[in-house]
Amino acid sequence: MLHERKEVNMGKNTGDGFRRGAVTARTQFQRPDGHWQKRDERSGEMMEVKSGDTPFKGVAKEPDGRDTPNA
Repeated sequence: MLHERKEVNMGKNTGDGFRRGAVTARTQFQRPDGHWQKRDERSGEMMEVKSGDTPFKGVAKEPDGRDTPNA
């Protein structure tokens, strides 16, 4: 049995300083120390913290209405 391979357009970083496509089921917020942290919308789990002072590319900021409720 042969499986037909479908090409899926997924969001990804281009390497040119921007991202194509949004990151789904993730939000980000700025912590009191100025760093940005991601949160999984479905589980509420806290995820990685960005060391720089700029937000993650393509991730919705809290609250902005994207990917809710619970993506």
